[in-house]
Amino acid sequence: MRQSAPSALRNREPICQVLKSFVKSGDMALEIAAGTGEHAIFFSHELPVARWWPSDINPDALSSIAAWREHEGIDALQPPLLLDISGEPAQTRAQLAVAGLDPVALDLITCINMIHISPWSATQGLMRHAEALLNAGGILYLYGPYQRGGRHTADSNAAFDADLQSRNPQWGVRHLEDVVQLAGQHQLELADTVEMPANNLSVIFRRS
Repeated sequence: MRQSAPSALRNREPICQVLKSFVKSGDMALEIAAGTGEHAIFFSHELPVARWWPSDINPDALSSIAAWREHEGIDALQPPLLLDISGEPAQTRAQLAVAGLDPVALDLITCINMIHISPWSATQGLMRHAEALLNAGGILYLYGPYQRGGRHTADSNAAFDADLQSRNPQWGVRHLEDVVQLAGQHQLELADTVEMPANNLSVIFRRS
């Protein structure tokens, strides 16, 4: 059954405009935490990618992605993958090989609105995956709210952070500096940060 997320409909166009600066014709892309699948539909149509693999850990999300894929019929969009990003990249490499990308050679990994609604171990797994799966020069794209310089960038983000931590103490709006430091441990260099609507950031890393 196709699901819809209002936030995905609001942010897909601004995100796509940022991605257009980094995506090249024929790129291979993996989307982490693809949710409803609406981003996958939009980006695989609007960006010049050869293949776009959406993935998620939630079976309901995978069902929604598959339903959107069947409804839209976009050639570049691949079947959704069940992926636990906190696991090991070797397992993901094997999944992608079975799905038709062998050897694994990803040019882009996107992860939108995940790292604040997951344990820090998921972000650590994401960085391991980016190091293992991206080509040299490949892009890791992150989107969401961040703290900068030890403080929130807006009162609404502070309230959101408190709400997240009340629901799960392992969740929360991350410090951008912590994410950049972790990325640097995995051969990922900060390429750009772009201020986005609703006090969010696009954070772009390049695989060295």
